[in-house]
Amino acid sequence: MTLWTRAQQLPPECLQKVRMIYVDHFPIEVRHCLASWIESRIWTAEPEDQQRSFVNELVQEIQTNADLMLSPDMFVTKMKLLEAAKNFHMQYSHAPQELYAYMRRCLALEMEVIQNAMGTPYVAQPHTERKYSELITGLQTVRQKVNIAGEEIRSLQANIESLSLQYHECLKNKGHMNYLQQQTVTTERRDLVACLRGQIEDTERKLNALVAQITQSQMELVDHMKENITNLRQLQSQVLDDELIKWKREQQLSGNGVPMQSNLNTIQEWCELLADLIWTTRQQVNNVARINSKTIVELRQPHLAEMLDDMSKQVTGLLSTLVTSTFVIEKQPPQVMKTNTRFTATVRLLVGGQLNVYMTPPRVSVVIISEQQAQLLLKSDTQAGKGKQPVECGDILNNTGTMEYQPTSRQLSVSFRNMQLRKIKRAEKKGTESVMDEKLTLLFQSQFNVGGGELVFQVWTLSLPVVVIVHGNQEPHGWATVTWDNAFSPPGRVPFAVPDKVTWGQLAETLSLKFSSATGGSLSEDNLRFLAEKIFRTSLPLNTMELNAMAVSWTQFCKDALPERNFTFWEWFYMVVKVTRDYLRTLWCDRLIMGFIQKKQAEDMLSKCPPGTFLLRFSDSELGGITIAWTGDGNEVFSLQPFTSRDLMLRSLADRVFDLTQLQFLYPNVPKDDVFSKYYTKPENEMLKNGYVKPVLVTTLPPYMSSSPAYAHSPDSHRNTPSVNSSYFGEATPIQVDSLMNSDLFEQIRAYEPDNQSDDFDIYSDMCLK
Repeated sequence: MTLWTRAQQLPPECLQKVRMIYVDHFPIEVRHCLASWIESRIWTAEPEDQQRSFVNELVQEIQTNADLMLSPDMFVTKMKLLEAAKNFHMQYSHAPQELYAYMRRCLALEMEVIQNAMGTPYVAQPHTERKYSELITGLQTVRQKVNIAGEEIRSLQANIESLSLQYHECLKNKGHMNYLQQQTVTTERRDLVACLRGQIEDTERKLNALVAQITQSQMELVDHMKENITNLRQLQSQVLDDELIKWKREQQLSGNGVPMQSNLNTIQEWCELLADLIWTTRQQVNNVARINSKTIVELRQPHLAEMLDDMSKQVTGLLSTLVTSTFVIEKQPPQVMKTNTRFTATVRLLVGGQLNVYMTPPRVSVVIISEQQAQLLLKSDTQAGKGKQPVECGDILNNTGTMEYQPTSRQLSVSFRNMQLRKIKRAEKKGTESVMDEKLTLLFQSQFNVGGGELVFQVWTLSLPVVVIVHGNQEPHGWATVTWDNAFSPPGRVPFAVPDKVTWGQLAETLSLKFSSATGGSLSEDNLRFLAEKIFRTSLPLNTMELNAMAVSWTQFCKDALPERNFTFWEWFYMVVKVTRDYLRTLWCDRLIMGFIQKKQAEDMLSKCPPGTFLLRFSDSELGGITIAWTGDGNEVFSLQPFTSRDLMLRSLADRVFDLTQLQFLYPNVPKDDVFSKYYTKPENEMLKNGYVKPVLVTTLPPYMSSSPAYAHSPDSHRNTPSVNSSYFGEATPIQVDSLMNSDLFEQIRAYEPDNQSDDFDIYSDMCLK
């Protein structure tokens, strides 16, 4: 992402600071239009001898960009660019190093504003910037060649018109001469015939030379247009097959928490340049074909007509590919979609403004189809299969909209703000598949008129895979399906094929990104090793490379229950992420929560510490639970029954640590008030407005703790989760709920059972563990 792209994403107050940097000496219009070129040239300092040509190159670059601004709404910007180029040449042609240094200072100030706003340093990507600069240079080069072809066409047409006039004049003279020869011969007529014969011979010599020139010009012009089409095909492949596909992949990975780097607005600029060049080239090919068809019969070249017809098909194919490929889903629908719940989506045509598609506002419809229907749709994307409408597998309300054009942003798009999936028709299950394993997709369809109806394109695009649920209890498994698909789907796959096994290194990266994007804090190598031990359930190699190369299956990830538990690895991890995101984010980011540590390891660590030393770890036995383990008198280690989101909603974890006087030092030896005090809730001394005193919940240990500390537990005593050293509470026998949750009967029951006001994840925890 360019520095300027980051600057445009700043909040208004910071963006105003950036605007103040660019004044008359370096107009902001130049900064905007030449962003990639400027950053690629002066991001790193150049030697003085290279800076000498900087002004001339800058002026040339400005003029080239100005020449590309053909639409009326770009007229003012074009004038400002040309004026800036003139001023640069007048003021700095004798001192290019001064302008170079001045522009470097402006970029440094801009970067400072961005870093202060983002709180993190901006790191340039020279390779990416250079690649973008090369792409723009390629487009500009083709623009110049297309303009040259336009001049050649005008010259050819002028020569053919001149040939036509001279040819008809020659025919006229021949007719006149034949007429005179048939009359009585006189001296005057003999002289006139001789004069006409001389004119005819002279004209024929000129005609022969002109015919040879026209023939050569036609072949050179055809070669130039062929070259332009080849270059356009290469540039379009770079934009669509590289940059746009990369953006789509980044969009998919963003569902797992990976920040996006590509900018759709930048890709739109490239696509608009391509659309303009392809459309102009198509008109040029058609003009040459028309000129050839209207040339006098004797001079027409049949093979030229065939070549031009083939070129017209090629360039029209390029335009078709560009239009259909740039119909994109800018904002994806939710990938875990709940029935009878409102959701949104936005689709956009990147070349809609350039090709004036908005002159006939297109309508877009949305349907939901199965994985099998998506596969058939791609297979039938040939002439033989067109026109076959996929079978819908659900009913979506408010599923049609008209695309609208925004002149300021040049965006043609439509936002569906109130769609709702009313019902869903499931496919037959195979083996151990559940309804949360089934992947569906939303199909967006439309029809675009280009060139005033000269060309009509039927377009469609598919959303990322979605999992449809009917109740919040199905959400964790739904997110498992989506997370695995987002992370490991191969490029160019058949919908929606994913590998059944991946390496631990790949999965660890996905889990780390998922956790850090949700909580703001990263996972350490020790944290990831703990997760590996949990999912593999066996001793692991000490070598990190060997561990990362170990294979993890989809079944291990979210199907098989953990040892002595009735929930899977993913369900445990998912609930840890949720409770950390909702209630423990700041404590985790400050590294006050050890979190991922085994019970036995925590006991060994604390048993060597003074009484009152404690640590916070995620519970192995209760989904979304966090427990406090501490060292008591006699170096015995005890644990509170885990706190879940239901407990932390009533009183924060920091306040509970404050309440318990037995807790003195955060492991290994940090006084708890030194690190937790800023998170304590300040006591309220004033009465409420209604005159009542607000009661305060306080966490305490039971009275018998002094005689038998092993019975310690949280105030929520209805749960039977045992503490670390407890022999008083026996483990409850868990009910098997997986088979019920994965059944169609469960779906039907939940479809008629309204959700209560409790948190879906808490319901899920209770159902699994009670």
